[in-house]
Amino acid sequence: QVQLVESGGGLVQAGGSLRLSCAASGRTFNLYAMGWFRRAPGKEREFVAAINKSGGSTYYAASVEGRFTISRDNVKNTAYLEMNSLKPEDTAVYYCAAARTQVPTLMKQQRGYDYWGQGTQVTVSS
Repeated sequence: QVQLVESGGGLVQAGGSLRLSCAASGRTFNLYAMGWFRRAPGKEREFVAAINKSGGSTYYAASVEGRFTISRDNVKNTAYLEMNSLKPEDTAVYYCAAARTQVPTLMKQQRGYDYWGQGTQVTVSS
C-alpha cells in the first residue's frame, strides 16, 4: 500500500511558476513509476507527465512539453512537478499517482496507475 500526498498548489499569475510535490509513504517508492495528471473544470482527467522508477526516463503531454519538468528523489520518497510559463488553461486539480508498471504506454494512461493522491488545486490567473 502506498499513500500519496500532494502539496505546492496555489494561485499564480500567467507566466509564473509553481512546484508541486508528492510525498509517498512506505519503503517501496523506488519500485514505482510516478505520474502527474490533472482535471480542469468540466473536463476529464488527463495525463501531464510521468517518470520511471529510476528517474532515467520521463514523458510529457504535448501541452506541457518544454514548460513542465517531472523529477523524483528516491531518498526523500518524493516526486516533483516543476511548472513554468504557466497559462490560464493549466488551471486544474493536479493529482500524483504511483504505478508498478514501467511500460511507457501505460505510464501515460490512468489505468496504468495503482495509487492516487487526493489532488492539489492550481489556479492560473490571466
